[in-house]
Amino acid sequence: MKAKTAKESLAIHTEIVLPNDTNVLGNLMGGRLLHWMDITSAIAAHRHCSRIVVTASVNNVSFNQPIKLGDIVTLQAKVSRAFNSSMEVFIDVWVEDNMRNKKIKCNEAIYTFVAVDQLGNPINVPELIPESEEEKQRYDGALRRRQLSLILAGKMKPSEANELKALFL
Repeated sequence: MKAKTAKESLAIHTEIVLPNDTNVLGNLMGGRLLHWMDITSAIAAHRHCSRIVVTASVNNVSFNQPIKLGDIVTLQAKVSRAFNSSMEVFIDVWVEDNMRNKKIKCNEAIYTFVAVDQLGNPINVPELIPESEEEKQRYDGALRRRQLSLILAGKMKPSEANELKALFL
């Protein structure tokens, strides 16, 4: 199986925030944003492995600033690391600031997907080759996040989490 770069998994999705997407304060509802993130990150995971993928977990979501009615929102998702059958996908959420002609990062999230066959059984995925500095940082962090998740799930002993322990030594 040929290794792939993060760029090969890039998925971009753009939406405009409509009244039906907002709460009573005129802000984008978190559930709607989570829905957009799930779809965009699933496409990135699928592009990485060219197989059926299922959401295994939503590891982290940061709602750093509200997204308002009428805002144009762009989500960018890339696989940050591939393990055996799972892939961590990092999603950056940007809002267009038309007054300054730039995009402002307002949210981010990390999802985990598992590649499965037609019967729903996990299958192996290609390795990921990080290229940029940001991709390398996210790639390294993915292993520590995975180790922490496995410890919390009781699937790994803390003494076995070498990369995680290295942060404290």
